[in-house]
Amino acid sequence: MIKNIIVVIEQREGKIKKSSLETVSTASKLASETKSFAQAVVLGSEIENLSSIAEYGVSKIIHFKNNDLHNYSPSAYTKIISEFAIESGSDLIIFPNTSFGKDLAPRIAARISAGCIMDTIHIEISEDELICRRPIYAGKAMLDVKFLSEKKVLTLRPNVFKAEKISGSSAEIILKEVSAPDLTTRVIDIKKSEGKLDVAEADIIVSGGRGVKGPENFHLIEELADTLGAAVGASRAVVDAGWRPHGEQVGQTGKTVSPSLYIACGISGAIQHLAGMSSSKYIVAINKDKDAPIFSIADYGIAGDLFEVLPKLTEEIKKMRS
Repeated sequence: MIKNIIVVIEQREGKIKKSSLETVSTASKLASETKSFAQAVVLGSEIENLSSIAEYGVSKIIHFKNNDLHNYSPSAYTKIISEFAIESGSDLIIFPNTSFGKDLAPRIAARISAGCIMDTIHIEISEDELICRRPIYAGKAMLDVKFLSEKKVLTLRPNVFKAEKISGSSAEIILKEVSAPDLTTRVIDIKKSEGKLDVAEADIIVSGGRGVKGPENFHLIEELADTLGAAVGASRAVVDAGWRPHGEQVGQTGKTVSPSLYIACGISGAIQHLAGMSSSKYIVAINKDKDAPIFSIADYGIAGDLFEVLPKLTEEIKKMRS
């Protein structure tokens, strides 16, 4: 039975990531259901709106602070979190299934001898056991998994679990200064596309594939995305060709996304791409090949030339919004 839950918060340049709030909210619900204790842990230097985490139901927020922890350090994070987990007697540690969580969760699991389940999309308690559902075979099937270990590590797919505030909730905030973090490995610099949404956290994504025919035509994708307030995504073929940055890649070797709306433009629907976006709530496919595999999972499909469809679609949406 779960007694003590730790939620590890991901922050970037002092700002808390949306996926972490989803994780906190889910942990709070689990704590309520199992009558256990949930606390959040965040590492960094200066953290903005730290108290906002309390709105999602955790009882305690621990900030491990050091200026050298401004950027992510696998070695320092692993040491600090694993030692705290052992010291506090925690038996469940939850991460968002982002690049951060996918790198850190297995390290922590190995360090504290815990079972580890990645990319969870559904959780339930059955006969005092934690049952987690995750996709397998590139999303073609779902597997229900339970832990055999006493200690457990879990990652949650972003945009699947809702971040829900709990009215009247409050938490004790504890600051712990870290004197000499283990910086054997650390991120030196982060380069990002200024002003652009991250596909991993966006509620709407417009993605382009080889059917766009070149980087010079991606302005059609960007214009539709701007009109919808969406993030721009890309298939692996597009990224491999150097048309778009890797940070926009959706798929098995890119980012796994679960937006409310996913618009695939000129993407045939290779299994590697479907594995990264098939859990989207609504999928719209635009492809001139009416037999493209993408139509098999699309909720709505347009069998047409994207060079004709996208400008008209963008124009109509602008009219509706005005």
